Amino acid sequence: MSIPQTGGGPIERHEQLAEYLAEGCKPKEDWRIGTEHEKFGYCKDSLLPLPYEGPRSIRAMLEALQQRFDWAPVFEGDNIIGLSKNGANVSLEPGGQLELSGAPLETIHQTCDEVNSHLREVKEVADEIGVRFIGLGAAPIWSHEQMPLMPKGRYKLMDSYMQKVGTHGTQMMRRTCTVQVNLDFGSEADMVQKLRVALALQPVATALFANSPFFDGKPNGHKSWRGRIWRSLDQSRTGMLPWVFEPGMGFERWADWVLDVPMYFVYRDGRYINALGQSFRDFLRGELPALPGEKPTLSDWADHLTTVFPEARVKKFIEMRGADGGPWRRLCALPALWVGLTYDQTALDAAWDLVKGWDAQTREALRISASVDGLAGQVGKVNMHDLAREVVAIADAGLKARARPGSGGMVPDETHFLNALKETIETGKTPADELLDHYHGDWNGDLTRIYAEYSY
Repeated sequence: MSIPQTGGGPIERHEQLAEYLAEGCKPKEDWRIGTEHEKFGYCKDSLLPLPYEGPRSIRAMLEALQQRFDWAPVFEGDNIIGLSKNGANVSLEPGGQLELSGAPLETIHQTCDEVNSHLREVKEVADEIGVRFIGLGAAPIWSHEQMPLMPKGRYKLMDSYMQKVGTHGTQMMRRTCTVQVNLDFGSEADMVQKLRVALALQPVATALFANSPFFDGKPNGHKSWRGRIWRSLDQSRTGMLPWVFEPGMGFERWADWVLDVPMYFVYRDGRYINALGQSFRDFLRGELPALPGEKPTLSDWADHLTTVFPEARVKKFIEMRGADGGPWRRLCALPALWVGLTYDQTALDAAWDLVKGWDAQTREALRISASVDGLAGQVGKVNMHDLAREVVAIADAGLKARARPGSGGMVPDETHFLNALKETIETGKTPADELLDHYHGDWNGDLTRIYAEYSY
């Protein structure tokens, strides 16, 4: 979840909303990669999730990371809720999931080094206080009541609202984890092409990274329960956005959609003001019930942009949001997949050629199939396994064309970061399939085995 935005002046013209998004346009040489990933923390002896307070807690983790590794603390009131350093942030999801929001970096080599450094720091602190972390798309055993809500005003408001607008919102907040990548665009047309490819192929990412076959202590009938959760959360702000594929799509069209999404809050003077269900259009007119007579700033608009959750999201960059959290090596595979698909024009065109003939029903059916069946999905003539093979091949070609070396030039490009996905294509087994094989095999139905064998 995003931290409050700052620095925006007053909104005096409607056009500023789209212009704010357009400010993200960059020349190709300035395109960067920002990887984000979440993980669940738990007490090693009890296998229970971390509380916010106490000797083995989220606060203890954040304070130790701050002191030992020179992170700057981020507070809300008296509570430490995050850390920042060199363009990166460590933040908290609603149920205490620890998230790294990486700095914008030039290559996947760099972003993977950043991920590895972060996980080493986390493990060093965690080992000392009897804590461990695990990368999964959904909490396999813990109940809603066992997952503490973090002391952030935004989450308190969202928690209340989510219970009114869908059936799975609080599950998403407290009991899911993702890995995602944030990527740049060069122009409005480039944004539109990338967003269309991102939305259409997000189900492939869901299938390849499917890693949440358990919930409430048992198999749930889905390869990605996290993907299932997002399908029944809040229809006004989630989904595959079929209108993105219609003529006239651009920054203005995105801004108009976000304007019609009900608000959560307004952030003022260090506190979140309840604006649940209210209209940003009313806010623009100075008629917001939560702040009568006051008009929004661009910071308010930036905050509101963070409260929409489609499968791919536009801010001043594009967020790829379809993948489950997972094991260490897959945290680098996710940016490799999307950089390969979108940062080389030949690859991007090939990806678009693959999906441009699909209608909205096909795209939505693929989304459902990915969460239920993973790579075994089939929608009409589209076989998910075959589709994933084509997509990974396009990404591989895109990374070869980028030709960004690593390890002092010893590694010629970034293609090896796709190896985990190539293995999945070869075997047909996603992380969820491997977990289910263990559960029904050597684990003998003992799901607690997942902690010892799959933690970082």
